[in-house]
Amino acid sequence: MDTPLEIDVFWSFRSPWSYLATPRLRQWQAAYDLTVNFRPVYPIAIRTPAFFHNVHPQWFSYFMTDVFRVAEFLELPFAWPKPDPVVQYVDASGQRQTGEEQPHIHRLTRLGVVAAEQGRGLAFADEISRLIWGGTPNWHEGDHLTAATARAGLSLDALDATLATDAARLEAVIQQNQVDHDKAGHWGVPTCAFRGEPFFGQDRLDVLKWRLEQAGLKPRAVVG
Repeated sequence: MDTPLEIDVFWSFRSPWSYLATPRLRQWQAAYDLTVNFRPVYPIAIRTPAFFHNVHPQWFSYFMTDVFRVAEFLELPFAWPKPDPVVQYVDASGQRQTGEEQPHIHRLTRLGVVAAEQGRGLAFADEISRLIWGGTPNWHEGDHLTAATARAGLSLDALDATLATDAARLEAVIQQNQVDHDKAGHWGVPTCAFRGEPFFGQDRLDVLKWRLEQAGLKPRAVVG
């Protein structure tokens, strides 16, 4: 039997582009003989906070125009999350700063690691990012996260229990993901890596699929 093709997916819960890519990646995982290694990383606002100090003045306005447009094109619901998974603020000089207190992003990213270790990383990423980016207000309250986790085939209580007892190891996994993300050849998310090539952005998935087809991508065998 041929060994399935394999890709690494470096992905962030704060990235709308990651959200927009995930339904297609999840569909590939189901439809093709393809191993998708879900590897969550912290967003650039956490990894490199000064990134936002050096962007072109038009960067943010274009970003906002483009992300809403692409979501509409893909027919996916989209709204800027409330709350944002990363706490940021604009200081007196007009620069975007990352807050010292981050009540969401570390937990989300570590939950993603545990979900990946249980073979449900991409499903968890899809369901949680739909919650965060799909327009659910106060996605962090009530039973929103519990229900989304259940839709991914997991228990939020069980995942959180692992976080409580294994935080240092999970943090080490995230740090290694970030090292390997850098080695893959790009700093942004989502980045998919296949046989030494990085494919950055949701708009490179078609190119990645073309490369996978060149390498012999096949439909997954139907059981039954």
